[in-house]
Amino acid sequence: MATSEDAAPTAETTGTPAGTRGRVRLRRTALMAVPAVAVGAVLMTLTAQGVLAAQFAISGMPFTVTADSLDGVGFEQFGSLDHMIDGSPNAGDTGGQVLVAVSAIKQAELTKLCQSVDLGGINLLIRAGDGGTPVTATDLTTDSDLLSGDASFKNIEIGGDASTYTKAGVKGLPGVFGQQADTVTIKNLRQHNYATTAGAFKLPNLRLSFSSEGC
Repeated sequence: MATSEDAAPTAETTGTPAGTRGRVRLRRTALMAVPAVAVGAVLMTLTAQGVLAAQFAISGMPFTVTADSLDGVGFEQFGSLDHMIDGSPNAGDTGGQVLVAVSAIKQAELTKLCQSVDLGGINLLIRAGDGGTPVTATDLTTDSDLLSGDASFKNIEIGGDASTYTKAGVKGLPGVFGQQADTVTIKNLRQHNYATTAGAFKLPNLRLSFSSEGC
């Protein structure tokens, strides 16, 4: 605990301009305070950077994913920061960092999957899993800043330390607030994503096209 003898750091002692410290503190505050809510259940509270975001630099171009349903075994979710390359043209006023909710599922099935990315007036569109056989994925992770749907969980644990999680085999940093569950089902799934990874991804009845409209 700090005492009256402890000196508060200043711009002179830290070498960091006061304005920069203010922005850093604001970002940390936002990470600890922003909630992500899915219909019917509180999904998580975002905190600090998770390990998943370090896997690759994101392009900074978001993409939309929808599905009639997602059924997953082994579910985890916690907050993170995704990073773009230095000088990315897509950074805008973000400083090259995007606050995301990392969702990890050990085994997932998605029915009538649609994915689209706006390339500037035209959308690259991918559809799969709508011919009677669902899309399947193992070790699936998505980094989202928006997620909606009708969600249900089995044996959910909310508020645990993400560095201790085991349900999906992915761990966040120590002290990161998150949740995990044995299973998750989301109907009418819609995500606004910045990154997706999977150990294996099977897309039956895959079609890729360009369209004036996205998912």
